[in-house]
Amino acid sequence: MTKTLLLVDDQADMRAAIAQWFNLADFDVIETKSGHDALGHLNPDFPGVLLSDVRMPGMDGLDLLRQAQTIDRDIPVVLMTGHGDVPMAVEAMRLGAYDFLEKPFEPQSLIDVVKRAQEKRTLVLSNRTLRARLSDSSDIDRRLIGNSPVMQRLKEEILDFAQTDASVLISGETGTGKELVARSLHDFGRRTDGPFIAINCPAVPETMFEAELFGHAAGAYTGATQAREGWIEAADKGVLFLDELSSLPLHLQPKLLRVLQEREISRLGSSSIRSVDFRAIAATNADLVQASEDRTFREDLLYRLNTIEIHVPPLREREQDAILLFETFCQRFAELQGLNSCLPSPEDAAFILSCDWPGNVRQLRNVAERFTLRNQKRPVSVADVMNKPDMSQPATGPLKALVETYESQLIRQALKRHSGNMTDVMADLDLPRRTLNEKMSRYGIERSDYL
Repeated sequence: MTKTLLLVDDQADMRAAIAQWFNLADFDVIETKSGHDALGHLNPDFPGVLLSDVRMPGMDGLDLLRQAQTIDRDIPVVLMTGHGDVPMAVEAMRLGAYDFLEKPFEPQSLIDVVKRAQEKRTLVLSNRTLRARLSDSSDIDRRLIGNSPVMQRLKEEILDFAQTDASVLISGETGTGKELVARSLHDFGRRTDGPFIAINCPAVPETMFEAELFGHAAGAYTGATQAREGWIEAADKGVLFLDELSSLPLHLQPKLLRVLQEREISRLGSSSIRSVDFRAIAATNADLVQASEDRTFREDLLYRLNTIEIHVPPLREREQDAILLFETFCQRFAELQGLNSCLPSPEDAAFILSCDWPGNVRQLRNVAERFTLRNQKRPVSVADVMNKPDMSQPATGPLKALVETYESQLIRQALKRHSGNMTDVMADLDLPRRTLNEKMSRYGIERSDYL
């Protein structure tokens, strides 16, 4: 992690001594002799800490602090002076200084303060980057919610594979979001301006499958009064998504294989050949390798479709994402329905982490929506919504993760109770301001979200 210190002091010998201390502590030090010079190095993306003397000719440290606040209120400013007094310290902290030190001070004490300020700045910039990405509706982090390692790998795979036209087979349990992955491959790929045609194979009657898939000419069968294009033609220049591919009728599999090989179709009842240009994406919750061995699925079709394989992990393998998903579903549903938003309590969070979620993200979303509806009139727990006692399944997982989840939820609930009033939150949680700020930065909690 890069550590940057912008040092401001009009005394050359003091500036040189402090710069040496911080160079030995692996900081990149920018030395300036006045506040005006320092302002030229500050911008909203400044990655480090501003350390300034207070008593300087021209612009003093308090004026520099005020100017820095107008550039970016989250830049940590540490002030030092040999003439400090209590009113000055109070004024500095009121203006938003990160800390205030009176000379003489131990070098290590100053370094420790600046290191903590640097950690805060790094977290602030990281959270800003994440929020900027989430605010873009086309960004993959808004589409696929989760920060667990398996989800990060999944997102990387999608962005890598989206730029090709190779066929993709998406595997995963029911409710994991396989269609969402398919749509992301379309939306982030070179065919984003083309159609996305999704076919739910189990929902199509077998007798109608061929006509729906390939289209038909007028008079091809009783009732076919007009010619009609099929789903494959409709997917021209775009993506054809075959969901639950294992349900594709066996007698149609050779015909689909031929289309994939030749990129040509013939409508039912017609002898004319039509060229089609599409990307094939299929999804399944079944073991197609086993199905091909059982001769219920063609092996050559499997190999044609699984040029690229993507596995969508079940929720139990990414349990640390469950709270973030649940809160997101609650907020989105409340906004969509015009309801009051409600967040799970720390006890709710522990219960959510304890569940196996056999229905995966789909089940979690349904519970989150019911939780939001049920909490409009009186408080109801997630366990009540699921008709389960919340103590029957104790929370499991790494102790550190459970403690952090509980602590984060306590802070969020306190902010919500007090509408973002930090003084009341500090009193409620019995925390000093600096400790509360550090924890909020660590967990990516923004006070503005609760005002």
